[in-house]
Parts: sequence; C-alpha cells; structure tokens
Amino acid sequence: MPRMFGTDGVRGLANRDLTARLALDLGDAAVRVLGDSGTQDDRPEGRRRALVGRDTRVSGDFLSSALSAGMSAGGFDVIDAGIIPTPGVAYLTSVLNVEMGAVISASHNPMPDNGIKFFARGGFKLPDTKEDEIEAVLGQDWERPTGAGVGRVSHDTVTATNLYIDHLVSTIAPVGADKVQPKPLSGLKVVADCANGATSVVAPEALRRAGAEVVVINASPDGYNINKNAGSTHPEQLQAMVRATDAALGVAFDGDADRCLAVDEDGNMVNGDQIMGILARAKKQAGKLNHDTLVVTVMSNLGLKLALKDMALPRFRPMSVIAMCLKKCCEATTHWVASSQAMSSTVSLRQAGDGTLTALTLCNEIVRSGKSLKELAADFPQLPQQLVNVSNVDKNAVSSNAKVQAAVERETALLGDTGRVLLRPSGTEPLVRVMAEAETQQQANEVCERLAAVVLEELAL
Repeated sequence: MPRMFGTDGVRGLANRDLTARLALDLGDAAVRVLGDSGTQDDRPEGRRRALVGRDTRVSGDFLSSALSAGMSAGGFDVIDAGIIPTPGVAYLTSVLNVEMGAVISASHNPMPDNGIKFFARGGFKLPDTKEDEIEAVLGQDWERPTGAGVGRVSHDTVTATNLYIDHLVSTIAPVGADKVQPKPLSGLKVVADCANGATSVVAPEALRRAGAEVVVINASPDGYNINKNAGSTHPEQLQAMVRATDAALGVAFDGDADRCLAVDEDGNMVNGDQIMGILARAKKQAGKLNHDTLVVTVMSNLGLKLALKDMALPRFRPMSVIAMCLKKCCEATTHWVASSQAMSSTVSLRQAGDGTLTALTLCNEIVRSGKSLKELAADFPQLPQQLVNVSNVDKNAVSSNAKVQAAVERETALLGDTGRVLLRPSGTEPLVRVMAEAETQQQANEVCERLAAVVLEELAL
C-alpha cells in the first residue's frame, strides 16, 4: 500500500481525497507522535503548543478548523496564524518555540487541490520515519485528555504576519543601533505577482519596507483564484507589466510562496538556476558562501555548473537538497534556502524554500552590484533543454530495466561533456520525467524523444 505522505506532505483533491475527517485525524495523530519533543520547562505554563497556517484556497478554511480541532482535542494549544506563506509557518514554528507547525497548502497546484505538511520543533520538515509513525496511529483510539487537559485555539494573524515580515526585511536591512530601518532597495521599481496566494500581503509589504517601489498584481485572493493564470506558473502578466511600467524587474511567486521566478527589465524570464548563480556568486564575493559550495537538485541546468567553473564551486546532486544543506551548511536556491547562520537572523525556512526571501535578496544584489538583472543573468546562460513526461509506466523499474539503462548510456556517450540526460520517476504519479540537455535545442529534442520512446516501450503498464 503506498504511503499517505508524499514528497511534500499529504495532498489530494480537497473534500474528496483530503477531507475534514482526514484533517481531524491527522491533527490527532500528529500530537501523539510529536507531543513529547522538548521539555516541560520549554512550555509556557506547561502547555504544549502548535502553529497552523494556510494559503488562500477556500478549502483551507474547513481543513484548518478540522486540523486545529484534532490538535486541540489531543491537548495542544493551537495558534492559528491564518493566511501566511509556507516558509512563514516554518520560521514561526522556530521563533515561537512551539512543538510543531502545520501548513495547509497545495503550493502551485490548482485551487481544488490542497495539502497538509507538518514541521517539527525548530521549523524542520518531518523525516519519513515520523510521517510513517503518524500514518501508523491515524484514526486509532487513545486516552485523550479531558477537562483542563484539552487545548485552546487562538487566532493571531496580524502578529504572526508582522513577525515574519520583520524577519524577512532584516535579512537585507538589519535595524541598527539607532532603531532606524534601512531602505537598501530605494529607487528600485519591482513588479510583484503574488499568484493571489499566501504572500499577497507579505511580499509587497516586505519589499516596500526595504525601500522598493512596488507594482502589485494578482494580490486579491478570493478563495478561488489562487494560481489561476497568475504567479510563477503563468508569468505572462508579469512580463507585460514589467515592460509597461519600466520596472527594473518582476518577481513571481506560487500559491504558498516557497518559490520565486524573475523577469528582467525587458520582460525576459530569469529562471531558478540563473537566480542561484547570481546569488551564489554574490555570497562567494562577500565571503559568506559556506564551504564555497552551491547545492542544487538533479534538475538544475548543466549550464549553471559550466558557468560556475571559474568560481571553483563543487556541485552536489543530492536526492534531498535540504538534507545536504543541513549536513554541509551550504546554500541552495531554486527555492533559495540560507542555512549558514542562525534562523533568527537569516533563515526563513529550514526545510523548504522562501520565495519572498529570494526576491528580496535578488533585488538587493541588483542594487549592490549596480547591474541590471539582464546583465547579471547573462553570466549564467542555460543549455537548451527538453523535458517529456512519460505517463502510465512502471516508474519503479527505471533503474532495473536493462534496455532503458542501455539507452541512457548510449545517449550520455553521444552528448559527452556538452550535455546530459536524466530519467526521474515522479514522486506522486505513475510517470517518468525524461530530460535532455544539449548544445542545440534540436539535439536535446531528438535525444529526449528517443529516450521517451524506450521508456514507454519497456515500462508501459
């Protein structure tokens, strides 16, 4: 039987796969598994506490109520932070010293979907073993508390949001001894596409507090329009608005704001790999890139590695970017993660990316360098890439099928040092992602088509 928890929590069609009853049971099970962290001295008046936040989907209302009910019935006091980005939940889980956090979001997925993701004490994503423990006790009866042992649910959206915004701005504009907030982004015009999602308040306010002139689009969530023709998955509006307003750049977020893409002054897309290169180089030049190391995922474009050769930065390809970050104390960003210093000063999220932090840091580098985003991105050209999703195949047989592996070896030898191929099983669907990078788009297309044909023939269900 497949695990309930996927690569990013429990996800599904809200009120069909992910029901109020399941949310209630998940809250109930989570307090049993995560309720013994810390010591009694950590807890205000001996109470155990949890934090819950959500994105702007209409289903988040009933799911957050059900999840909070399960937690409070299990004896936890629940702080409902309302609508707040996923990295905000992780950050607040740490600084408020609660025993666990939970975010209700399906990120960039369409509005009808939703999900529940837990964070352990300190703002860390749960390891698979803890998720398995939660799943194992799901729906079981146990001796629940009664009377004064039952938890309360409090709502404090304003305080939670302001704590998070203050933290974000402080990463590029720490308040000095004079208690004055610096404005490092003064004179910079930015268009922010908030995807009608969780950062509709946070990102514009953080950019403004840092001094930027902000043109805001898609920041009027109504419960139904999250990610709809907006944000990082639909950047067309952003590109047009940047050109129309003569902005220096545009930034686009997804529904829960754990990622950020950018648009230069001409309306051209600047992708995550280019943003990684820009920010890693800036950290390197400032002497703040821990271990002189950039951590990336296997999906990152080979062009990034080639462009960084002169910086002498080794390139890791871990199965889990975050695990490698924490092990090596490195930097990572496609969703930019800074794990080099204390969470209270520079880290918005320990176990996922922070799109708003990425945007602020990128804007700050544009101002600091005196260069346009177009100029900065030009130093990190991308190899032509083709990606094909091969559906209805046995994704678990990719590495064991001899013909598939022989095809991979042939194409890899053909490309040599000028390209690469990657077969990546989906974490949630019966499909295999076939990717090819090469010197020309035509070559990438041809390699990808040949490999996809072999995968389909050999692994079809």
